[in-house]
Amino acid sequence: MKRFIYALGLTLACFGTAQASIDTYEFSTQAERDRYRTLVEELRCPKCQNQNIADSDAPIAMDMRNEIFKKLEEGESNEQIVEFLVDRYGDFVRYKPPVNQRTLVLWYGPAALLAFGFLMVAIIVFRRRDSQQVDAKQALTSEEQSRISDLKKLKQDT
Repeated sequence: MKRFIYALGLTLACFGTAQASIDTYEFSTQAERDRYRTLVEELRCPKCQNQNIADSDAPIAMDMRNEIFKKLEEGESNEQIVEFLVDRYGDFVRYKPPVNQRTLVLWYGPAALLAFGFLMVAIIVFRRRDSQQVDAKQALTSEEQSRISDLKKLKQDT
């Protein structure tokens, strides 16, 4: 019976520490609510790395959601809100960063590394093939090589 009471107490203590942040914003129209949902789902939390700010419980994500709500209430467009957050937190908050000088490596780096890898594999294969052919020629004695050339001449004559 003591074990049951301890287990029940431990379970209740664990429930007390589990907290979730629930945003209760009042929107004037359903369109604003939809815009808010779209924005918080397409922007990334700077702390959580690969989680959008809608799903993140980090304090910075909560601040970003508050900022988006304020900007929506002020009547700003989605582009203006995203640009404000990008200016504040950097291109990282976008899941699809723009192609510019700072993000060229991000966009074209994987393709360049893949092409470099294929080039290295091709060089290794060609070098190995050439070295095997040289080894095969060196394995024959001069007498065997002259006999092979004689056989080739006989074949060409017939």
